[in-house]
Amino acid sequence: MKTVIVGITGGIAAYKSAQLVSDLMKKDLDVYVLMTEHAKEFIAPLTFASLTHHPVYGLFDTDQHGKIMHIELAKKADAFLIAPATANVIAKIVHGIADDMLTTTFLAATCPKLIAPAMNTHMYENPVTQNNLALCKQLGYRVIDSSTGLLACGDVGVGKLAELSDLMEEVEQALWSDHCLQGKRLVVTAGATQEALDPVRYLTNHSTGKMGFAIAKMAKRCGAEVTLIAAPNHLPPIKGVNYVPVVSALDMLEVVRTYQNQADIIVKAAAVADYRPKEVAQEKIKKETGTPEITLERNPDILKEISLNRPFPQVICGFAMETEHVMEHAKEKFEKKQVDFLVVNNLREEGAGFGVDSNRVSILSKDKVEDLKLMSKEEVGYELCKRFAKRLEEFSC
Repeated sequence: MKTVIVGITGGIAAYKSAQLVSDLMKKDLDVYVLMTEHAKEFIAPLTFASLTHHPVYGLFDTDQHGKIMHIELAKKADAFLIAPATANVIAKIVHGIADDMLTTTFLAATCPKLIAPAMNTHMYENPVTQNNLALCKQLGYRVIDSSTGLLACGDVGVGKLAELSDLMEEVEQALWSDHCLQGKRLVVTAGATQEALDPVRYLTNHSTGKMGFAIAKMAKRCGAEVTLIAAPNHLPPIKGVNYVPVVSALDMLEVVRTYQNQADIIVKAAAVADYRPKEVAQEKIKKETGTPEITLERNPDILKEISLNRPFPQVICGFAMETEHVMEHAKEKFEKKQVDFLVVNNLREEGAGFGVDSNRVSILSKDKVEDLKLMSKEEVGYELCKRFAKRLEEFSC
């Protein structure tokens, strides 16, 4: 189990830290909370002791063996996040001032350190604070930028604590140790394309884009420079990933072509419509008596095109969802598309369909078929990243 220290300082955003700590605990992490005296004016230490099952230690506290806790925690920590970080504490840590439990432990820690500023806009924009944040970065600390909005003081501007989801992702990134795709460029498509019938209606499918987003997230975590080409979806953006929105299959093809020459790996996880209306009505189609007829034409096979026209050795991975004769159809598609990997799942299998956070896939490659157990889509994404890295190594042999 990995250990995360969360430092809390004296700002109104301290109340958000309770939810942050709760979320971290749900990730099966060992969490310790350290608070400044000013932070205790905003939220009680008992809150965090109850959440973490650890006391909120003070500067001169020792454990049952007499060990000094600020040193013991510093040695134990795998990541240290200060959220919220006030201008005062930021100034202290960049100048080596260690006069309480939080700053002393921070100074002694050698793990990845993250700073999430939260303060009034004018304090944040003050050149002194900006210089101190720049010093944080020079010292190797990860600064999680504040967001913009209505502040507790009534001002509107930059200075809000970053979203808790962003803080969680930054902590998980800091704890991640496998950087198998470091320096590589990965392009992934996601979501369901929309093929217009008229200005109001379109043809589409049930894909939510979750699998493609999970791959993008895990590839970034493994060190890749990631571009996510996404059809319409309702998923939150992934910080640090280049996001390119598209609508139709033809849109997606054009963008994929644009990025193909820059990619070491291309993953086609999007559910691209096989057909589109041959003619798109310029005005809304009115309800008439009888049944309207819509003539369809085939969309281009994006996966096959990019696989057969690689500008240099690239890893190409496709996806196939089937409802019957799953492996038979998958093997036909694998041969036809000439990809390195084909990820196949069965829509009928519980936990492996659209809109869920899990998947149960088989991975086809040239020499074998690997049947993975039911796992989260992020875990599937990581399994794929490991295989992409190995395939790239084979190219260089």
